[in-house]
Amino acid sequence: MSVDLRLAIPAALAWIAAGVMVAMPEVALEETIACWVAAGVLASAAVTTRRGWLAVATVAAIAAALVSTAVAVQSPVRHPAVMLESAKAGRYVTVTVATSESAAGNAREDPLTAEATSVSAGGVVYAVSTPVLLFGASVPAATGIGTVLTVGGTLAAAEPEDDVGFLVFARGSPRVAAEPPWFLDWANGLRSTFSATATTLPGDGGALLPGLAIGDTAAVDEPLDVAMKASSLSHLTAVSGANCAVIIGLIMLGGAYLGLGRAARVLASLAVLAGFVVLVTPQSSVVRAATMAAVVLALTLGGRPVRGVPVLALATIGLLAADPWLSRDYGFALSVLATGGLLVLSGPIARLLSRVLPAPVALLVAVPIAAQLACQPVLVLLSPSIAVYGVVANALAEPAAPLATVIGLLACVTLPFLPWAGEMLAAVAWVPASWIAAVARFFAGLPGAALPWPGGAGGAGLLAAVTILGLVGVLGGVPHRMRRVAAAASAVVLIGIAGAMAGVRVVQQLARPPDWQIAACDIGQGDAVVVRSAGRVALVDTGPEPAPLEACLDSLGIDRIDLLVLSHFDLDHVGGTEAVFGRVDRVIAGPSAEPADDRLVASLVAAGASAERVSRGETGTLGELHWRVLWPRARLGPVEPGNEASVVVAFDGVGECAGGCLSSLFLGDLGETSQALLLAAGPLAHTDVVKVSHHGSADQSGRLYGRAAATVGVIGVGADNDYGHPTQKTLDLLAELGTAVTRTDTDGLVLLSPGPEAGSVRVWRERAGERE
Repeated sequence: MSVDLRLAIPAALAWIAAGVMVAMPEVALEETIACWVAAGVLASAAVTTRRGWLAVATVAAIAAALVSTAVAVQSPVRHPAVMLESAKAGRYVTVTVATSESAAGNAREDPLTAEATSVSAGGVVYAVSTPVLLFGASVPAATGIGTVLTVGGTLAAAEPEDDVGFLVFARGSPRVAAEPPWFLDWANGLRSTFSATATTLPGDGGALLPGLAIGDTAAVDEPLDVAMKASSLSHLTAVSGANCAVIIGLIMLGGAYLGLGRAARVLASLAVLAGFVVLVTPQSSVVRAATMAAVVLALTLGGRPVRGVPVLALATIGLLAADPWLSRDYGFALSVLATGGLLVLSGPIARLLSRVLPAPVALLVAVPIAAQLACQPVLVLLSPSIAVYGVVANALAEPAAPLATVIGLLACVTLPFLPWAGEMLAAVAWVPASWIAAVARFFAGLPGAALPWPGGAGGAGLLAAVTILGLVGVLGGVPHRMRRVAAAASAVVLIGIAGAMAGVRVVQQLARPPDWQIAACDIGQGDAVVVRSAGRVALVDTGPEPAPLEACLDSLGIDRIDLLVLSHFDLDHVGGTEAVFGRVDRVIAGPSAEPADDRLVASLVAAGASAERVSRGETGTLGELHWRVLWPRARLGPVEPGNEASVVVAFDGVGECAGGCLSSLFLGDLGETSQALLLAAGPLAHTDVVKVSHHGSADQSGRLYGRAAATVGVIGVGADNDYGHPTQKTLDLLAELGTAVTRTDTDGLVLLSPGPEAGSVRVWRERAGERE
């Protein structure tokens, strides 16, 4: 059966136009005019000549014009002048926002998305309407979608192509200005009640059930999340088309059973669909699925035939015209591609497999194959690897997903009215949820679960080309000889690249110096540095997210951490702490700025660690190293908790190790003023390695680095960060002092070990080999 792809071409062009335009809003007006002119010319030619390709080109031009118009209109609204000026000046402002997501699981300072509705600057209140990302705001865990908060802090303008207009860095706790409106609050209550009930159920099933039923993954811990991703099952917790199809199918069948007419069933389905979107929150995959479902219902109401690909293309064009920034949203891309893969590929793959498998089994296997083939090039952009067991894991887990979804939803809506019935339904839904979690953990734990693949746009394009060649070779549609050539080329490229990548990984592991003593993890824009001595391990900070830290520790073979140093509580230094829960013996930390800081330390203690707040003078040992806290002072005085009160710790060899162990100095995020105060507090010894403060910002004391006279300076920094780190000023300072620089954004993982001569340091860079 042929597939109608005519509308897919305009959808693809609209996507490309939106992706380009959101990054260059300054030319959106000119491009909009050009697109509308082109659409007019093409439409005239199409009417005159009646050629089909001109009609397709006309629709494509109109689609591009629509998204360009949306960018031209919306971009100034997303970046109001008062917020741009306040961000540039670093001015303190008060922002009123309406939350766009539930704060469940946000007891730490996880970023929270919201819609800014007003900003107060210089005593004047300005009405605005722009999406923001709220950092450092410890909002109550019960805060639901639509809650109006007032928060004070500073702003930073996001990049034009980002899905938010501004970043809001809160100072202090936000104030609740208004509760959510009734049309949102009913869903907040259902979500919180269901999630609380599900978490009383044992094991992974209880944690996973809210994600399968209503897309709430707050209870999913890091190991289970990693297992779901490694086995290609994480899409099951992203509410999408399958969920909408089940809901609408039940309503249409139930309406038919009750004798309702087509119009009544369609209207009932639309009403339930709207409520479902509010309940599960309007994420990009949900909006895409709901839009497609609405289009299908409209066609059904009009008695028109429903064709999958045109419906998907029409929904895509409509959503991009409404919000062009979706073109840069990975969740939206994966949702569209997965649906497209099912519509285009699942049938041919099922027919091919039915030659050796029963038809129902062939279709069951074809669905995950089609979805994974369509999505894998985008997944490579997120993680440069291919899930080897993803198809098998999906074939085993997906039959359980509708059961968990439907029964879980029934439990969710029943709990407020008949708690006993809701709890019984939740217990029943727990069974398929537990099965899915067990499948994920089993396949994630198998050897070779992930096949390495080149990352970035080049890797994605290469995988897309290999996939297309493979499909041509297997599914046909071209002469037999060409099929054989395509299949052979695909196999050779796939095996060659996979083998080369695996070989590179093996060589890298073998090339790592076994005697390394300091490891700077490549965890993005943040700090996470490991110090190792005589079998003992210290970790200084945990970076911004758990997953990169866990991957680094696993690659280094580290299961237990004897000493965890939390220099201060900014997200880029403690955001990954969840990865080491239950693996830490002792924690030392500086002063807290907010209750959330105390809660993080309490969580570490609850997981089995001892913890203490330290100040200058605290000491201890780590294997053959002696460590000393040099900052902050016991009495902070004018120094506020945060960057300027970062715990500064120095490690020095003792005994026989004194000449063979690397000495090191970790400066947290101290600024120049606090660095000067640190120098005034006492003498600073020469050190082999210095962890450069604040990711190499310009706020540094040349006197301090001169006193330290380090051989190597380590900078933890993310690639293409928005802060300009490390600054050229700091790099020049280190070069002038003779301190060799290593930086995780360009070097990747960095391992340091003693050199052959006293005072020398051997540097191994993941992306550049070894240098003296």
